[in-house]
Amino acid sequence: MSFAAMMLAAVALDALLGWPAALFARIGHPVTWLGALISGLDRILNAGSPRARFWTGCATILLVVMAAALPALAIQMMLPSTPVGTLIGAVLAWPLIAVRSMHDHVLAVAQPLMRGDMAAARHAVSMIVGRDPSQLDAAGVARAGTESLAENTSDGIVAPVFWGVIAGLPGIAAYKAINTLDSMIGHRTSQYEHFGKASARIDDLVNLLPARLCGLVFALASGRRAPQAFGVMWRDAHQHRSPNAGWPESAMAGALQIRLSGPRVYGDRIAPEPWLNEGADDPQPTDLFRALSLYRRAMALMALVLLGLAFM
Repeated sequence: MSFAAMMLAAVALDALLGWPAALFARIGHPVTWLGALISGLDRILNAGSPRARFWTGCATILLVVMAAALPALAIQMMLPSTPVGTLIGAVLAWPLIAVRSMHDHVLAVAQPLMRGDMAAARHAVSMIVGRDPSQLDAAGVARAGTESLAENTSDGIVAPVFWGVIAGLPGIAAYKAINTLDSMIGHRTSQYEHFGKASARIDDLVNLLPARLCGLVFALASGRRAPQAFGVMWRDAHQHRSPNAGWPESAMAGALQIRLSGPRVYGDRIAPEPWLNEGADDPQPTDLFRALSLYRRAMALMALVLLGLAFM
């Protein structure tokens, strides 16, 4: 069975259909199922000394990853090595790839921002970023939306597809479990500093190659801007607070000739983050549409790579 063909079909399904609201209302979504399991384990196991919390956090990783990967492995072993088996695998992988929802969430920011409706734009961007958007101006909202598009393309699309190509259904399921663990408990707060520490580190590890590949895809998809995108990515990616997010974000900053990252507000504190592509202009509402255009080209390029791998 070609895992690349399976991932290509899954990407196509999601790009065409997304995850239908009626289906979500009826059965939820695999990520919400994982989230419910993680929340339950958090309530039960996140207690005791810092050392105890670290080890129960490790046990949580093991339980959640096994709950996701073992059924996926069992299903994959039963699938026939035929086009029908590939299609069934693609349908099962489909909800774990966020091609359509990523585009739609950022478009929901770009449209009111372009109209000058800052209240709607701030509300829409609050759905996809962790910072407080209440005081952001138009440039700040455009920057937050562009950064989210770049980073989430990496961990919401390129990384699950990468691990799906490597290991099929158990690969994409295990990755999604790790990424969901990181988003829920991988925070440097008093509650999760120790319990979620291993989740954050493992998420960094499994995103190491996909993040760099995502930056490469953005740079290549930028056409004549590719030299600038590669240059900014090579120079600035390591300055980002994340070992991985800086690669797609700096590639996008170079491709669009805007600056990203920089100081931002989280709750009651200001994080003095360095700029990516410092010296360039702040993004404007039109740049968010340009970012979406680059995203669509990058997804088309990724699909072409998957097609080539499938024929190999």
